[in-house]
Amino acid sequence: MALFNTLLLLLVALAIPGLINRTRARLAGRKGIRFTQHLHNVWLLLHKGAVYSTTTSTLFRAAPSVYLASAIIAALLIPVGDLWPMISFDGDLVAFAYLLALGRMALILAAMDTGSSFEGMGASREALYGALVEPALMLTFGTFALLMGFTSFAEIFAFDRTGEAQLAVVLLLAAYILVKITITESGRIPVDDPRTHLELTMIHEVMCLDYCGVDLAFIKIAGWIKTAALSILAADAVAAICAFHWWVAAPLAVLLTGLSIGVVESTQARNKLVRNTTFILTVVALAALVYFTAFLLQRNISIQ
Repeated sequence: MALFNTLLLLLVALAIPGLINRTRARLAGRKGIRFTQHLHNVWLLLHKGAVYSTTTSTLFRAAPSVYLASAIIAALLIPVGDLWPMISFDGDLVAFAYLLALGRMALILAAMDTGSSFEGMGASREALYGALVEPALMLTFGTFALLMGFTSFAEIFAFDRTGEAQLAVVLLLAAYILVKITITESGRIPVDDPRTHLELTMIHEVMCLDYCGVDLAFIKIAGWIKTAALSILAADAVAAICAFHWWVAAPLAVLLTGLSIGVVESTQARNKLVRNTTFILTVVALAALVYFTAFLLQRNISIQ
Protein backbone atom coordinates (compact mmCIF):
# COMPACT_ATOMS: atom_id res chain seq x y z
CA MET A 1 0.00 0.00 0.00
CA ALA A 2 2.88 2.35 0.73
CA LEU A 3 4.27 1.78 -2.76
CA PHE A 4 0.85 2.48 -4.29
CA ASN A 5 0.64 5.67 -2.20
CA THR A 6 3.99 6.81 -3.65
CA LEU A 7 2.86 5.99 -7.18
CA LEU A 8 -0.31 8.06 -6.74
CA LEU A 9 1.71 10.97 -5.41
CA LEU A 10 3.97 10.80 -8.45
CA LEU A 11 0.97 10.77 -10.81
CA VAL A 12 -0.49 13.81 -9.04
CA ALA A 13 2.84 15.63 -9.36
CA LEU A 14 2.93 14.96 -13.11
CA ALA A 15 -0.74 15.82 -13.71
CA ILE A 16 -0.98 19.20 -11.94
CA PRO A 17 1.27 21.20 -14.34
CA GLY A 18 -0.60 19.75 -17.32
CA LEU A 19 -3.99 20.70 -15.89
CA ILE A 20 -2.77 24.22 -15.12
CA ASN A 21 -1.64 24.70 -18.74
CA ARG A 22 -4.88 23.27 -20.15
CA THR A 23 -7.07 25.37 -17.84
CA ARG A 24 -5.20 28.53 -18.71
CA ALA A 25 -5.45 27.79 -22.43
CA ARG A 26 -9.17 27.01 -22.36
CA LEU A 27 -10.03 30.14 -20.40
CA ALA A 28 -8.02 32.18 -22.92
CA GLY A 29 -9.92 30.59 -25.83
CA ARG A 30 -6.86 28.75 -27.14
CA LYS A 31 -6.23 25.12 -27.96
CA GLY A 32 -3.04 25.26 -25.93
CA ILE A 33 -0.11 22.91 -25.68
CA ARG A 34 -0.58 19.18 -25.13
CA PHE A 35 -1.22 17.92 -21.62
CA THR A 36 2.19 16.23 -21.31
CA GLN A 37 4.28 19.03 -22.84
CA HIS A 38 6.00 19.76 -19.50
CA LEU A 39 7.19 16.15 -19.36
CA HIS A 40 8.64 16.42 -22.86
CA ASN A 41 10.47 19.63 -21.89
CA VAL A 42 12.03 18.00 -18.84
CA TRP A 43 12.95 14.92 -20.88
CA LEU A 44 14.91 17.17 -23.25
CA LEU A 45 16.64 18.88 -20.32
CA LEU A 46 17.69 15.52 -18.89
CA HIS A 47 19.53 14.78 -22.14
CA LYS A 48 21.46 18.05 -22.13
CA GLY A 49 24.76 18.72 -20.45
CA ALA A 50 25.29 21.19 -17.63
CA VAL A 51 27.39 24.36 -17.98
CA TYR A 52 28.85 25.96 -14.85
CA SER A 53 30.31 29.40 -14.35
CA THR A 54 33.90 29.63 -13.21
CA THR A 55 32.79 31.85 -10.31
CA THR A 56 30.56 29.19 -8.73
CA SER A 57 31.59 26.61 -6.17
CA THR A 58 30.54 23.05 -5.37
CA LEU A 59 27.54 24.45 -3.50
CA PHE A 60 26.02 25.63 -6.79
CA ARG A 61 26.38 22.18 -8.35
CA ALA A 62 24.98 20.33 -5.33
CA ALA A 63 21.94 22.57 -4.74
CA PRO A 64 19.60 21.00 -7.38
CA SER A 65 20.24 17.51 -6.02
CA VAL A 66 19.61 18.69 -2.44
CA TYR A 67 16.44 20.47 -3.57
CA LEU A 68 15.14 17.36 -5.34
CA ALA A 69 16.10 14.98 -2.53
CA SER A 70 14.42 17.12 0.14
CA ALA A 71 11.23 17.34 -1.94
CA ILE A 72 11.14 13.56 -2.50
CA ILE A 73 11.69 12.70 1.16
CA ALA A 74 9.08 15.27 2.23
CA ALA A 75 6.57 13.80 -0.23
CA LEU A 76 7.14 10.28 1.11
CA LEU A 77 5.68 11.46 4.43
CA ILE A 78 2.30 12.34 2.90
CA PRO A 79 -0.60 9.83 2.84
CA VAL A 80 -3.02 9.87 -0.09
CA GLY A 81 -6.46 9.48 1.46
CA ASP A 82 -6.69 6.27 3.50
CA LEU A 83 -3.39 4.86 2.23
CA TRP A 84 -0.27 4.59 4.40
CA PRO A 85 2.80 6.65 3.37
CA MET A 86 6.23 5.22 2.71
CA ILE A 87 7.72 6.99 5.78
CA SER A 88 5.80 7.69 8.98
CA PHE A 89 6.85 8.58 12.53
CA ASP A 90 5.71 10.83 15.36
CA GLY A 91 6.48 14.45 14.55
CA ASP A 92 6.87 13.91 10.81
CA LEU A 93 4.78 17.04 10.12
CA VAL A 94 7.62 19.08 11.63
CA ALA A 95 10.15 17.14 9.55
CA PHE A 96 8.07 17.92 6.45
CA ALA A 97 8.29 21.66 7.08
CA TYR A 98 12.03 21.48 7.73
CA LEU A 99 12.64 19.47 4.56
CA LEU A 100 10.86 22.13 2.49
CA ALA A 101 12.94 24.79 4.22
CA LEU A 102 16.13 22.81 3.51
CA GLY A 103 15.40 22.73 -0.22
CA ARG A 104 14.56 26.42 -0.27
CA MET A 105 17.76 27.29 1.59
CA ALA A 106 19.86 25.23 -0.83
CA LEU A 107 18.51 27.20 -3.81
CA ILE A 108 18.97 30.51 -2.00
CA LEU A 109 22.60 29.76 -1.20
CA ALA A 110 23.22 28.57 -4.75
CA ALA A 111 21.75 31.79 -6.18
CA MET A 112 23.97 33.88 -3.91
CA ASP A 113 26.98 31.74 -4.86
CA THR A 114 26.76 32.90 -8.48
CA GLY A 115 27.59 36.49 -7.56
CA SER A 116 24.83 37.76 -9.87
CA SER A 117 22.95 40.80 -8.63
CA PHE A 118 19.72 39.55 -10.22
CA GLU A 119 19.93 36.14 -8.56
CA GLY A 120 20.87 37.81 -5.29
CA MET A 121 17.67 39.88 -5.44
CA GLY A 122 15.64 36.77 -6.16
CA ALA A 123 17.29 34.94 -3.27
CA SER A 124 16.52 37.74 -0.81
CA ARG A 125 12.87 37.80 -1.89
CA GLU A 126 12.60 34.02 -1.67
CA ALA A 127 14.08 34.10 1.84
CA LEU A 128 11.63 36.82 2.91
CA TYR A 129 8.54 35.10 1.53
CA GLY A 130 9.69 31.74 2.84
CA ALA A 131 10.11 33.16 6.34
CA LEU A 132 6.67 34.76 6.15
CA VAL A 133 4.82 31.69 4.86
CA GLU A 134 6.46 29.29 7.32
CA PRO A 135 4.25 30.36 10.29
CA ALA A 136 1.11 29.73 8.21
CA LEU A 137 2.33 26.22 7.39
CA MET A 138 3.22 25.43 11.00
CA LEU A 139 -0.06 26.86 12.33
CA THR A 140 -1.99 24.70 9.87
CA PHE A 141 -0.05 21.61 10.93
CA GLY A 142 -0.65 22.63 14.55
CA THR A 143 -4.37 22.77 13.80
CA PHE A 144 -4.29 19.20 12.48
CA ALA A 145 -2.32 17.99 15.50
CA LEU A 146 -4.59 19.79 17.96
CA LEU A 147 -7.80 18.44 16.46
CA MET A 148 -6.70 14.86 15.87
CA GLY A 149 -4.30 14.42 18.78
CA PHE A 150 -1.40 13.13 16.65
CA THR A 151 1.77 14.61 15.17
CA SER A 152 2.08 12.17 12.27
CA PHE A 153 0.31 12.70 8.95
CA ALA A 154 -0.54 9.01 8.66
CA GLU A 155 -2.29 9.01 12.04
CA ILE A 156 -3.91 12.43 11.55
CA PHE A 157 -5.60 11.25 8.36
CA ALA A 158 -6.17 7.66 9.49
CA PHE A 159 -9.90 8.18 10.13
CA ASP A 160 -12.66 10.01 8.33
CA ARG A 161 -14.43 12.87 10.06
CA THR A 162 -17.80 12.77 8.33
CA GLY A 163 -20.77 14.11 10.28
CA GLU A 164 -18.79 16.59 12.41
CA ALA A 165 -20.02 20.00 11.24
CA GLN A 166 -17.75 22.28 13.28
CA LEU A 167 -14.70 20.17 12.51
CA ALA A 168 -15.62 20.22 8.82
CA VAL A 169 -15.50 24.02 8.73
CA VAL A 170 -12.04 24.05 10.32
CA LEU A 171 -10.70 21.43 7.92
CA LEU A 172 -12.10 23.27 4.88
CA LEU A 173 -10.43 26.49 6.03
CA ALA A 174 -7.18 24.58 6.61
CA ALA A 175 -7.40 23.19 3.06
CA TYR A 176 -7.95 26.72 1.71
CA ILE A 177 -4.85 27.93 3.57
CA LEU A 178 -2.81 25.03 2.19
CA VAL A 179 -3.84 25.95 -1.37
CA LYS A 180 -2.69 29.53 -0.73
CA ILE A 181 0.59 28.22 0.69
CA THR A 182 0.99 26.02 -2.40
CA ILE A 183 0.60 29.05 -4.66
CA THR A 184 3.25 30.91 -2.67
CA GLU A 185 5.68 27.98 -2.43
CA SER A 186 5.41 27.17 -6.14
CA GLY A 187 5.91 30.80 -7.20
CA ARG A 188 2.59 31.25 -8.97
CA ILE A 189 0.37 34.27 -9.61
CA PRO A 190 -0.41 36.46 -7.68
CA VAL A 191 2.90 36.07 -5.78
CA ASP A 192 5.17 35.33 -8.76
CA ASP A 193 4.84 34.51 -12.44
CA PRO A 194 6.94 31.58 -13.74
CA ARG A 195 6.38 32.77 -17.32
CA THR A 196 7.90 36.21 -16.85
CA HIS A 197 11.29 37.16 -18.28
CA LEU A 198 11.93 40.39 -16.38
CA GLU A 199 14.78 39.71 -13.98
CA LEU A 200 14.06 42.75 -11.80
CA THR A 201 10.69 41.39 -10.67
CA MET A 202 11.29 37.62 -10.78
CA ILE A 203 11.52 35.66 -7.55
CA HIS A 204 11.87 31.89 -7.87
CA GLU A 205 12.71 31.69 -11.57
CA VAL A 206 15.51 34.26 -11.34
CA MET A 207 17.38 32.00 -8.91
CA CYS A 208 17.54 29.33 -11.63
CA LEU A 209 18.83 31.53 -14.46
CA ASP A 210 22.34 30.03 -14.36
CA TYR A 211 21.09 26.44 -14.36
CA CYS A 212 20.58 24.31 -17.45
CA GLY A 213 20.34 20.70 -18.50
CA VAL A 214 19.99 18.06 -15.80
CA ASP A 215 20.25 20.59 -12.95
CA LEU A 216 17.33 22.64 -14.27
CA ALA A 217 15.32 19.43 -14.79
CA PHE A 218 15.94 18.47 -11.13
CA ILE A 219 14.65 21.87 -9.98
CA LYS A 220 11.50 21.60 -12.08
CA ILE A 221 10.76 18.04 -10.93
CA ALA A 222 11.32 19.03 -7.30
CA GLY A 223 8.87 21.90 -7.74
CA TRP A 224 6.24 19.52 -9.11
CA ILE A 225 6.71 17.11 -6.21
CA LYS A 226 6.54 19.86 -3.59
CA THR A 227 3.36 21.23 -5.15
CA ALA A 228 1.83 17.75 -5.23
CA ALA A 229 2.67 17.09 -1.57
CA LEU A 230 0.99 20.29 -0.38
CA SER A 231 -1.96 19.71 -2.72
CA ILE A 232 -2.52 16.20 -1.37
CA LEU A 233 -2.52 17.54 2.20
CA ALA A 234 -5.26 20.00 1.22
CA ALA A 235 -7.17 17.21 -0.55
CA ASP A 236 -6.83 14.93 2.50
CA ALA A 237 -8.36 17.63 4.70
CA VAL A 238 -11.34 17.95 2.34
CA ALA A 239 -11.72 14.21 1.76
CA ALA A 240 -11.71 13.52 5.50
CA ILE A 241 -15.09 15.22 5.88
CA CYS A 242 -16.85 13.82 2.81
CA ALA A 243 -15.41 10.58 1.40
CA PHE A 244 -12.07 9.57 2.83
CA HIS A 245 -10.64 7.28 0.17
CA TRP A 246 -7.54 7.43 -2.02
CA TRP A 247 -9.65 7.47 -5.18
CA VAL A 248 -11.24 10.70 -3.91
CA ALA A 249 -8.15 12.40 -2.47
CA ALA A 250 -5.85 11.90 -5.48
CA PRO A 251 -8.15 13.41 -8.17
CA LEU A 252 -9.22 16.10 -5.72
CA ALA A 253 -5.59 17.14 -5.21
CA VAL A 254 -5.13 17.57 -8.96
CA LEU A 255 -8.38 19.50 -9.35
CA LEU A 256 -7.88 21.72 -6.29
CA THR A 257 -4.48 22.99 -7.34
CA GLY A 258 -4.66 22.63 -11.11
CA LEU A 259 -7.98 24.40 -11.54
CA SER A 260 -7.42 27.04 -8.85
CA ILE A 261 -3.98 28.07 -10.16
CA GLY A 262 -5.18 27.94 -13.76
CA VAL A 263 -8.19 30.14 -13.03
CA VAL A 264 -6.19 32.60 -10.92
CA GLU A 265 -3.47 32.95 -13.56
CA SER A 266 -6.12 33.57 -16.23
CA THR A 267 -8.18 36.11 -14.28
CA GLN A 268 -5.72 37.95 -12.05
CA ALA A 269 -2.57 39.96 -12.54
CA ARG A 270 0.58 39.47 -10.57
CA ASN A 271 0.86 41.48 -7.37
CA LYS A 272 3.31 44.29 -6.97
CA LEU A 273 6.25 43.14 -4.87
CA VAL A 274 5.20 45.38 -1.98
CA ARG A 275 1.77 43.70 -1.89
CA ASN A 276 3.11 40.16 -1.68
CA THR A 277 3.98 40.68 1.98
CA THR A 278 0.40 41.72 2.72
CA PHE A 279 -0.92 38.71 0.81
CA ILE A 280 1.21 36.24 2.76
CA LEU A 281 0.57 37.88 6.14
CA THR A 282 -3.17 37.66 5.44
CA VAL A 283 -2.75 33.91 4.97
CA VAL A 284 -0.81 33.74 8.26
CA ALA A 285 -3.56 35.67 10.07
CA LEU A 286 -6.20 33.30 8.72
CA ALA A 287 -4.09 30.31 9.79
CA ALA A 288 -3.82 31.77 13.31
CA LEU A 289 -7.60 32.24 13.42
CA VAL A 290 -8.18 28.64 12.32
CA TYR A 291 -5.70 27.42 14.94
CA PHE A 292 -7.54 29.38 17.65
CA THR A 293 -10.82 27.88 16.47
CA ALA A 294 -9.30 24.39 16.69
CA PHE A 295 -8.13 25.21 20.23
CA LEU A 296 -11.69 26.10 21.21
CA LEU A 297 -13.00 22.87 19.70
CA GLN A 298 -10.34 20.85 21.46
CA ARG A 299 -11.42 22.45 24.76
CA ASN A 300 -15.02 21.50 23.95
CA ILE A 301 -16.07 25.15 23.79
CA SER A 302 -19.08 25.44 21.49
CA ILE A 303 -18.75 27.92 18.63
CA GLN A 304 -22.04 29.69 18.05
